Amino acid sequence: MGSWFSRRDFLPAGLKADQVELDGNRIRVHARSLDASAACPRCGTVSRHVHSKYWRRPADLPAHGREVELVLLVRRFRCRAVGCPAKIFSERFPPDVTRPHARRTSRLQELVRHIGIALGGRPAQALAGRLLLPVSKDTFLRSVRAQTEGAVADPRVVGIDDWAWRKGQRYGTLICDLERRKVIDLLPDREPATVEAWLRARPGIEVVARDRNGGYGGATARALPDAVQVADRWHLLENASAAFLAAVQRNMPDIRKAIGVETLDPRLLTAAERLQFEGFQRRQQTNHMVRRMADESVPIKRIVRLTGLSRGLVRQIIRGEREDVFRIRESSLTAWLPRLEREWSGGCRNGAELWRRLRADGFQGSLRVVGEWATRQRRAEQAVPSGIRKSPPARRIARLLTMGRNHLTRADAIQVARIEAALPALATARELTDRFTDMVRNARENALAVWLDEAEDSMLSSFAGGLRSDQAAVAAALREPWSNGQTEGQINRLKTLKRQMYGRANIDLLKARLVAAS
Repeated sequence: MGSWFSRRDFLPAGLKADQVELDGNRIRVHARSLDASAACPRCGTVSRHVHSKYWRRPADLPAHGREVELVLLVRRFRCRAVGCPAKIFSERFPPDVTRPHARRTSRLQELVRHIGIALGGRPAQALAGRLLLPVSKDTFLRSVRAQTEGAVADPRVVGIDDWAWRKGQRYGTLICDLERRKVIDLLPDREPATVEAWLRARPGIEVVARDRNGGYGGATARALPDAVQVADRWHLLENASAAFLAAVQRNMPDIRKAIGVETLDPRLLTAAERLQFEGFQRRQQTNHMVRRMADESVPIKRIVRLTGLSRGLVRQIIRGEREDVFRIRESSLTAWLPRLEREWSGGCRNGAELWRRLRADGFQGSLRVVGEWATRQRRAEQAVPSGIRKSPPARRIARLLTMGRNHLTRADAIQVARIEAALPALATARELTDRFTDMVRNARENALAVWLDEAEDSMLSSFAGGLRSDQAAVAAALREPWSNGQTEGQINRLKTLKRQMYGRANIDLLKARLVAAS
């Protein structure tokens, strides 16, 4: 071999190369320690008395498209210290060379650990094969689990939120240091007692950001009574929107009457809308039965037992939240509706042309979605006798009520005016929702108490009652800069890691990969 391989910087520091040989596709480097003596690992006595020698063969980083194997000459020394139980000991190499009993050098082991953190087991093994690293998937996972954690300063501001092991069945808890922007710990469940014990062990925490989960709030109050609890602002806005949508759903019968739609002509519906209408008719039978039992003072628990429905569904029926004929979900078209309405008003009435214009600006949906929207628009503009046309779904009505009036078309503005004139209480709820959104976005803490007093007598009374029970955390959300958005982002990372490992990773492996990569 050339003299390049005999250079000292080819080897880890502290070694001297005696011989370099090429064996097929492998470079074998014979090396030994530069020190003439070694310290006893038991008593620390330095000895120069060599007893015997043997060879170790740790793998090293590949070079020039070939695997590299170190052949280390290891000496055994005699310990001359009186009373030392170790009469004979092996010399220890520096930690940056290799560890006792290790089969890889420290620099190769560090590379294995980083690849395992980034990719997991099987993907890391596939990449390692191309990098000439003979490491199995199990070794990658063991390397990630065996990493040593450095000293971590006690956190002062933390965010707490739950994450799903299996949605709807099993949950864990993620805790994030909001100041250092990194994950601190993963807990195997979301029980308040588990969170309380974790918080008690860290009395230096001053601020806890959380969602409006009552379990986390109670655990924080018991473990750290002096800590400031901060409700998550995104959840506050989402809960306000959900409360207003529930109010619209409860008033759908009156809304249909207000806009002059009392009956439906199935001939005017698309195929998908006809299926929804038939499902609504079937649901109405169940709704009438549940409401009749509720009017007869039958407890909800007994209604659930007799009908086989879930408790949440029974509550929705009793509250009148199942009266929407055409229930819709968010689709790929939702964010593009303002653009579509502008194109439609500008004279473009062809579904394929509308789809091509949206595609040019980055729309990823299908032609069918845009074509069905254009069909609905055309039928809505037809001269249909009053009382038989299709009523908009509750979600669309809620969106129209909360949109700025200058963003509405003439037909939508007329509908909104009719609804607000016929249902002034709903108009009041809409105004309260707008004020709450403005209050959260502009951090107006001093307006919270007045808003709660006004909302308690409105259609948002249930939402206002929940805010009042957690008023201190809500006020802190309007005052403090902290929020739980960062924790939600870490949970998204956790979901990605969990899916990379097909949902089979234990919490120690999830924690090792998540914390090490933070």
